[in-house]
Amino acid sequence: MDLVKKDEDADFKRLGYEYLPLKFSRRHGDPSRPWNRFSINMVDEKDGSKILDYEGNWRDIFQNWEALAHSYPAFIDSMIHKFVNASTFEGYNPYRVTKDGFDWEIIEEDDPWSYIGYWGDHQIIYLLKFLEFIEDYFPSKLGSYLGEEIFVYANVPYKIKTYGDILNNPKDTIDFDTELHEELMEYKEKLGADGTLIRDREGSMVKANLMEKLLVTTLAKISNFIPEAGIWMNTQRPEWNDANNALVGNGVSMVTLYYLRRFMVFLKQIVSHTDGEYLISSELVKFFKHVHHTFNLNAGLLNGKISDKDRKTILDQLGIAGSDYRTIIYANGFSGKKMALSQSEILDFIEVSNRFLEHTIRSNKREDELYHAYNLMTVENDKEVSISYLPVMLEGQVAVLSSGFLSAEESLRLLNGMKSSALFRPDQYSYLLYPNKDLPTFTEKNIIPENFVESSVLLKTLISDNNTDIIEKDIEGLYHFNGNFNNAENLKQALEEISAGPYSDLVERDRELILDIFEEVFNHKAFTGRSGTFFGYEGLGSIYWHMVSKLLLSVYETCDKAFENKANEQTIDG
Repeated sequence: MDLVKKDEDADFKRLGYEYLPLKFSRRHGDPSRPWNRFSINMVDEKDGSKILDYEGNWRDIFQNWEALAHSYPAFIDSMIHKFVNASTFEGYNPYRVTKDGFDWEIIEEDDPWSYIGYWGDHQIIYLLKFLEFIEDYFPSKLGSYLGEEIFVYANVPYKIKTYGDILNNPKDTIDFDTELHEELMEYKEKLGADGTLIRDREGSMVKANLMEKLLVTTLAKISNFIPEAGIWMNTQRPEWNDANNALVGNGVSMVTLYYLRRFMVFLKQIVSHTDGEYLISSELVKFFKHVHHTFNLNAGLLNGKISDKDRKTILDQLGIAGSDYRTIIYANGFSGKKMALSQSEILDFIEVSNRFLEHTIRSNKREDELYHAYNLMTVENDKEVSISYLPVMLEGQVAVLSSGFLSAEESLRLLNGMKSSALFRPDQYSYLLYPNKDLPTFTEKNIIPENFVESSVLLKTLISDNNTDIIEKDIEGLYHFNGNFNNAENLKQALEEISAGPYSDLVERDRELILDIFEEVFNHKAFTGRSGTFFGYEGLGSIYWHMVSKLLLSVYETCDKAFENKANEQTIDG
């Protein structure tokens, strides 16, 4: 590392800082999952000697490295460099991290399990823990990296769709670029890991300083910010806890927003201790200024509750800013031009951003003193975005405590509220991930209320004609949608097929009504996956050690802060 610091070659410095002498790293805990690839290399196949090698899903590796840093503090620089160099220009991390670089999931036509997307969960808090750690152990060291152009961008063959397309179908938001994938594989074969890094229009490797990399990660989240709702989860892969994996598309994460608030406070602290300006890629500066302007323009709305219409307006402006930035790079690559961002501009951006984040935190306080973890967004008539709420979850309480936003008194009320909530299990004196609930039986599902049927001329006509393409009536007089329908797309296809016949006019008239009835009956957008559908591991009735340990840590941090801020004795004793 001493050699690296003295060397003037930016690439040598980058490779040196990234290097970690690790023999082994955690693999994902479930080898039965067909999308997990395992290659545990402990010894050289030729002579049997021990080798230094690691690989794993990026969130699992960085989760373990957080603990490893406490055993080997001198590794923290390399952990930070590895993390940010494995992030894309869009601000996300690819699927796996290895000693030799990183890789991504691919589409395989003959494999029904193959799927693509960015696993955005944990991204903010994992990086933040590294940044906080290095600042605690080696004060001011982080600041020295902020302006040093020794960082790079991962080139992943995914193309995130435009904001308009994402809005139209938030569950299908990324295209796989087969041509780029093959090209990157060829480069990797010739050049090693550097073959999968982004290059500019002249073919040179795109370099960035740490400030740029931190801004990219921040803007990726903020460009998906929905006021009073959270961070929109639309990268096709599970966000925070993948037990809630079905939330992608309509799900909005307050958990990520709580941690983003903490991230912004830390960033303000670091930037405040540095002077001057930072040279940032011109394309990103435009993105930054667009988002900054949007928040300044709409800051007056923070004086009260934000309307569904204003919420959609702000989301549009933020989403288009991110979309324009991505589209330019996809089409033309980085120009290589740099523009200066001053310390004051960045600090002002952090200040106004946090005003929006904190307003949203206040808006997500429940009547029982607890806080929402995940919400649902619905676009209404292309002009408004409404919010609905999921049941209470333990991780929401952990994250809001960790955000640092609550006062000691508010934190105490939250903790007392948890003890009185359905999350608390007295016999174990611990907390469930999700409250238990009565699940409907099979025969209670797919029942269309009679008043819904009466509201649709098409449905009544189909029943009268004994046409079961869409709906049927059973011997007990109950109405059901066609049992072959898996989702709304099946229903749309069936409506399209019958529209070619005598029901054409009725389909035209009632199409949207019937789709609304379908969603009302099944409530697909509120489906969270295994967390709400079965009892056991990461589901109902689960006391999950990982989240309980995070709760303990957040309570410790809260107590530490209360002592530091000299909270009154009654609150501390509580």
